[in-house]
Amino acid sequence: MDKIKAMQTFVRIVEANSFSKAAETLNLPRAALTATLQKLEAYLGTQLLQRTTRRLSLTPEGAEYFRHCIDILKAVDMAELAFRGPDAKKPRGLLRINLPNTVGRRLIMPHIAQFHAAWPDVQLQLSLTDRLVDLTQEGIDCALRVGTLQDSAFIGKQVGLMRFATCASPAYLARHGTPHTLADLATHSGIMHYSGRTGRAFDWDFLQNNEVTREVVRVQMAGPIAVNDADASVACALQGLGLAQAAMYQVRQYLDSGALVAVLADHPPTPMPISLLTPQGRLATPKLQAFAGWITALLAAQPDVQLPVHKI
Repeated sequence: MDKIKAMQTFVRIVEANSFSKAAETLNLPRAALTATLQKLEAYLGTQLLQRTTRRLSLTPEGAEYFRHCIDILKAVDMAELAFRGPDAKKPRGLLRINLPNTVGRRLIMPHIAQFHAAWPDVQLQLSLTDRLVDLTQEGIDCALRVGTLQDSAFIGKQVGLMRFATCASPAYLARHGTPHTLADLATHSGIMHYSGRTGRAFDWDFLQNNEVTREVVRVQMAGPIAVNDADASVACALQGLGLAQAAMYQVRQYLDSGALVAVLADHPPTPMPISLLTPQGRLATPKLQAFAGWITALLAAQPDVQLPVHKI
């Protein structure tokens, strides 16, 4: 039995929490993974996983062995990189990446040929979705996220800050007036953006300068329309249905043309952090390092993305 291959198989099954998903990401038949795990358990003389028709769970022995496997496999990878020569340190192989839908389509995909030209030996598998994917279960190497990070199971590196604007159509402002203070928002309708995961509408955050710091002020807006897609929010604003808060890269063309008008310039929306996430315990491989460096430089060149003020 190849012990390293058996450890890799066991770790992937645990991360995916599914024999089928693990087999898919390893490009192996499910029966092969089952046979490998059975041989490993027989060799160790203990049960590692409790298997039912609905879920997998680690036994206490399996949890301890899993922790050892992570450390051992990471050490093996680092040793190989140190001794296999300069070619081993060149970015190569398959890299699975998850991108937010709109950010991916607008900011990343128009430039992806640049990455391919720089690193032709890296094969990219890109998934664009606003669904909160589980990196370990779905075999994703890294994910770009916009907003405050919640899951401590991942390592997050801040690569930028997304700038936002509060805006409305000239027709809406002609009917309802232009808000000049945050208190004026009480008489205005907002196009609400709600979470597809919780169904709850997001509050609007604004930066307010005082003599010492920039204070964040949260305003609970209300309005007749709520959407869970950023482009849909902009479409509603263009039709005069209310004020909207949207990323600057989404509305810049409309602000330049006059189709939308920015308001509350003295109270800009709070920028949102853009982070690159990787699973805990995952080695920063050359291909992952290459992509992280490339996307950081790409975002830094975007006029509507600020450089990060700190790193996570």
